[in-house]
Amino acid sequence: MVIYYLSSENFFPDPFRDDVDDLLAIGGDLSPERLITAYQKGIFPWYSEESPILWWSPNPRLILCPSQLHVARRLQREIKKQRFGVTINKDFFSVITSCAQVARSGTNGTWIVPEMIEAYTRLHELGFAHSIESWYHGELVGGLYGVAIGKIFFGESMFFLMSNASKIAFVLFVQALRDYGFHLIDCQQTTQHLLRFGAKEVSRKEFLIRMDEALQEGNVQSSFWRPRSLTDGARSGSVIY
Repeated sequence: MVIYYLSSENFFPDPFRDDVDDLLAIGGDLSPERLITAYQKGIFPWYSEESPILWWSPNPRLILCPSQLHVARRLQREIKKQRFGVTINKDFFSVITSCAQVARSGTNGTWIVPEMIEAYTRLHELGFAHSIESWYHGELVGGLYGVAIGKIFFGESMFFLMSNASKIAFVLFVQALRDYGFHLIDCQQTTQHLLRFGAKEVSRKEFLIRMDEALQEGNVQSSFWRPRSLTDGARSGSVIY
């Protein structure tokens, strides 16, 4: 398989090619222009502090159609309790740094290195990267972040400090994406957690075709992404915005 080495001038190989593997390219930078170009080609960065920047386009690819979200009955009951206040874009920096800092079983260190935090914070300031927060008694206890272009949301990472905090934020956010006509959520890597929500694996080529259709729909109006609440009300001391 061919792996491309990126210079400052050259961007990315075509992931439709049969001679490229999951790891397509090495090097380059995390400038907003390069990151947006990468996402529009179905490519994302994922690496550690010890390695150069690595660019991936997995085959198969895990996706979730918002209209096909599955919510287990137990989680539905937890959502009805309204224990958490769930918001969009209230504290992007705290969400991405929490995703980097919260330990995950079976892993050492984090791929959300400082330059990734800086790069995605810049994407947030430009209106491409977004956070979803889950609050309890004024404290941030869960959330997720990703990149939205057209009517596709590219999920990046999530964290939780309380049971169900990130799950509830995820469900309410996916339901909001469904209501706004989003076609697709790119889940990147396959996990049992996301499969239980109705995500499914598709070939890279199928993903790229469906991604192109979602990209051509145009960006969702900025009012959807303004800092706001996804919950009408909450109990048990949750923060309401």
